Amino acid sequence: MFTQRLAQFWPALSGTAIESHREQLKQITDSVIKQINQGDLDRWLAAYNQLPEVASTKVIKDQAAVTVEWSAQAADAAAVESSMRGLHPWRKGPFKVADTYIDAEWRSDFKWQRLSEALPDLKNRTVLDVGCGNGYYMFRMAEYSPRLLVGVEPGLLQNVQFWAVEKYARTQSAVLPLKVQDMPADMACFDVVFSMGILYHRKSPMGHLEQLKSLLSKGGTLVLETLVVDGDDKTCLVPSGRYAQMRNVWFLPSVPMLSGWLKKLGYKNIQVIDESLTTVEEQRSTQWMQFHSLSEFLSADQQQTIEGYSPPKRAIISCQK
Repeated sequence: MFTQRLAQFWPALSGTAIESHREQLKQITDSVIKQINQGDLDRWLAAYNQLPEVASTKVIKDQAAVTVEWSAQAADAAAVESSMRGLHPWRKGPFKVADTYIDAEWRSDFKWQRLSEALPDLKNRTVLDVGCGNGYYMFRMAEYSPRLLVGVEPGLLQNVQFWAVEKYARTQSAVLPLKVQDMPADMACFDVVFSMGILYHRKSPMGHLEQLKSLLSKGGTLVLETLVVDGDDKTCLVPSGRYAQMRNVWFLPSVPMLSGWLKKLGYKNIQVIDESLTTVEEQRSTQWMQFHSLSEFLSADQQQTIEGYSPPKRAIISCQK
């Protein structure tokens, strides 16, 4: 199924900055696809395959939810909702597909609103979203008409969720089932690279920032979003165990320290776009994500994580290669 979904992507790279890397990237992707462990994938594919065909759809821009509409007679609305619910849990959103409103765990439109105030020019650009999840932000980026829009995401459920929305949104973007570490070295062909919610999961944050730089074309823009803590250029939290119940959280630098990392690696024009505490209005349990969420991971007064650390705060930074 993954191979079939990407069949039209590889020819679409002709004439783009990625064309010279196409065969290597395809070989890497094919190798990863061959190693996919089925798990729940068959169940998710069954849900996806039940989505009805619709000949004509329309994406409605400038909505909080990624919104796709069509005439009431075009498809069975109940079948759409049933299939989308078969892809539970939805972490990022919201989405509205015909009459189905997918109220995901994260109100990702909050972050997008903070980011969009300083969004780099995406029109006719080659854009990469690292760790793109189910593609919520890619659908937002597609509204700005990039030349090529690619995401990398190793999570199989998130890939299938992207397909389910893309079936109707038809943005001509693609998600590769890869980790960013799988990408060919020194591609240096993306005008804009987004890395949102990834850095703190990396044992080597400097290595991640250096790899992102290797993916950027000369003068290209990195948009980085990550957990941070308050403090000066010598402040960095290294949790001893979990952080807000998240596993694999390694480094939470202060914004001055993070800016110093970027400067040391040669990034220029470092700008802090936003710093915001994550609230229980932005991340919460819903009918589309029925497990515990942020309110269960904070103290009763929401002033600390349940492990005793400062509550989640996120920063968005842009810089150039």
